[in-house]
Amino acid sequence: MVNGSEQRAAIIGRLDRKGRLLWSLPKGHIEAGETPEQTAVREVAEETGIIGRVVHPIGTIDYWFVAGNRRIHKTVHHFLLDAVGGELSDEDVEVTEVAWVPLGELDEVLAYADERRLVRRALSMRGDGADGASDRLGARPVRGSGTEPG
Repeated sequence: MVNGSEQRAAIIGRLDRKGRLLWSLPKGHIEAGETPEQTAVREVAEETGIIGRVVHPIGTIDYWFVAGNRRIHKTVHHFLLDAVGGELSDEDVEVTEVAWVPLGELDEVLAYADERRLVRRALSMRGDGADGASDRLGARPVRGSGTEPG
């Protein structure tokens, strides 16, 4: 998620199994009766405190992880959102920290290569240059909310 007027993205940090803080885009499970877009808005609000409005999809990420003794496949749908309210907050118990990060630093900060690629795609969709600077960003855009099918 991005505060366009200040050209910073709001991202979430979670601790991995080794206790390292890994920064990523907000995302979560689709609940019964929700569309992926509705899930993106809800999850962004829950994980970051920012209220957003979906502008358009920016892509999907497929990945595998191990939980217990099971290998689990996830497909996460990511959307470009414009922030319409709220305040940055790490109240969600699943989130260790939230932070505003300058757009040009996301490649160094985000833990996952697939998410870094999505952010670059979102920036190019909005007409931002490779350095993340642009005067064409809408008012307080939010990028990178993702939804996982239930």
